[in-house]
Amino acid sequence: MKQSIDIPLHDIMPLVEVPDTSIYWIGFLMIVVLVIFASGVFWFLTWKRSKKMSVRQLHYEALLKIDLKNPKQSAYTISKEGYFFAHDNERTLGVYQNLFGRLEPYKYAPAVEKIDEETLGYYHLYLGIIDV
Repeated sequence: MKQSIDIPLHDIMPLVEVPDTSIYWIGFLMIVVLVIFASGVFWFLTWKRSKKMSVRQLHYEALLKIDLKNPKQSAYTISKEGYFFAHDNERTLGVYQNLFGRLEPYKYAPAVEKIDEETLGYYHLYLGIIDV
């Protein structure tokens, strides 16, 4: 049997306990990420709320939301709101003038019938050619 020889080692340091601070760094990083995320969500919500509609969009929305069940009021509203877009180009002016002429019988009569399909077709065509 061999005997072990105990040789002292002078150039090797004994093991040292290293403090583990990684949990603090991970916590700090999580807090920073949460603050950035919360500020991004807050910015997005305030941006969404503060985003105003342009005047063109407001007039276009008014044209889209016309209640066609009341033909007299609809004719006046289409004429009024449609005039805003009439002078964009020659095509919109031509379609508007045609539509305006077709809406005349619905405006000035005391009792009017439902708006006919051809006039509604011109109305939808006019909505289609408007650039918002």
